[in-house]
Amino acid sequence: MARAAQLFAALAALLAAAAAGGDAPPGRIAVVGAGIGGAAVAHFLQQHFGPRVQIDVYEKGTIGGRLATISVNKQHYESGAASFHSLSLHMQDFVKLLGLRHRREVVGRSAIFGGEHFVLEETDWYLLNLFRLWWHYGISFLRLQMWVEEVMEKFMRIYKYQAHGYAFSGVEELLSSLGESAFVNMTQRSVAESLLQVGVTQRFIDDVVSAVLRASYGQSAAMPAFAGAMSLAGAQGSLWSVEGGNKLVCSGLLKLTKANVIHATVTAVTLHSSEGKALYQVGYENEGGHGSDFYDIVVLAAPLHLDNSSRSIAFEGFSPPTEDAQGSFQPTVVSLVHGYLNSSYFGFPDPKLFPFTNILTTDFPSFFYALDNICPVNVSANFRRKQPQEAAVWRVQSPRPLFRTQLKTLFRSYYSVQTAEWQAHPLYGSRSALPRFALHDQLFYLNALEWAASSVEAMAVAAKNVALLAYNRWYQDLDKIDQRDLMHKVKTEL
Repeated sequence: MARAAQLFAALAALLAAAAAGGDAPPGRIAVVGAGIGGAAVAHFLQQHFGPRVQIDVYEKGTIGGRLATISVNKQHYESGAASFHSLSLHMQDFVKLLGLRHRREVVGRSAIFGGEHFVLEETDWYLLNLFRLWWHYGISFLRLQMWVEEVMEKFMRIYKYQAHGYAFSGVEELLSSLGESAFVNMTQRSVAESLLQVGVTQRFIDDVVSAVLRASYGQSAAMPAFAGAMSLAGAQGSLWSVEGGNKLVCSGLLKLTKANVIHATVTAVTLHSSEGKALYQVGYENEGGHGSDFYDIVVLAAPLHLDNSSRSIAFEGFSPPTEDAQGSFQPTVVSLVHGYLNSSYFGFPDPKLFPFTNILTTDFPSFFYALDNICPVNVSANFRRKQPQEAAVWRVQSPRPLFRTQLKTLFRSYYSVQTAEWQAHPLYGSRSALPRFALHDQLFYLNALEWAASSVEAMAVAAKNVALLAYNRWYQDLDKIDQRDLMHKVKTEL
């Protein structure tokens, strides 16, 4: 009875707010998912609607989502997204806002392994690295760089659009505003096809481009060009991480927002209406049983797909267009192995002579994507990376859990193996149409953008877009939504 009275009171308050008219801010907002997308959208929603709005964040697992750590010997290591690009402007802003620091960089050398030998090895000399790239691949690496820079230059327009309050109701509208038809076309043609067209050789694609895409997406150069360009941009330039763990950004934003985190699984969203305004009832399950609450705005900040660990959210009283938002995901297994690398497998019988800390792979061997000698999330001033003959913590990315024989292939011996399995990124090519952010009047799907490009910064960009979209739709500022002439406005007005 008490629960029913509480729900009735909440519903009455929301109905009163809805009847109050257009200038009244929303009373309550629900965010489903407490990863970087959910934490960022909670922050942006409060930024736009003001501190009085109540924001409930539903999370069935741990805060941080794909930003997570694993403990090995009382030290914590990144098991999810490990680093960010210097052009990740929203993430940079979050770090400054929360008073966090960049983790001290511990340099290391990289190489690409082709199954029998290294096809490319990095040295400590920049000019020698450039010479090796030119010697093996001609000017393909310069053509790749020019292609990526052209894409990124256009994509960076999104920050200017968002700074002036513009939002987009669908992924296609967002991409069209940035690159006209070129970006939309890049979601429908492969990385390989696009690079061959600009003069990059097939050998460079097979050896280098494929290795980067395997390490970041677990997919090949047959994946769409737009997502591939975002990944390849992340492989260039300076990378950084958060001291203490990247997941601190998520918990920090939720704390700053004073969001009410509800540890529960959302099972249903039911549509009610009052005076022309949509009202949503969010049903959920937790250890205490079933519950529900009413909200003016609902943001879905988690993938809408079926897998072995989750159920789809039921929509009752309406049928939002979720078909384009569903598809298969590429599973990635991250194994943190504390042990001695088997350098002989990579052609170095003497482990003391093994010079690499990061190993990417081409299509062969197929049982792992990448291997990294990783540092803990807290890097002290006197920290030093383990020597190759010493036991170290290695991060192995693979398409499925490693068999003992595979572990024995990569390591002479090991003390422990801890794993985390992610539905890490969309399996590109498993769907055709680009999904929409706006699923109903005030129901939004933040993760729509990852079907064009999937990264932590992409989720932050999507979070800002959804917050602006909700704000502009709430106050009926339609001139700020889906504008087609933004590139012209940037040149003349902004």
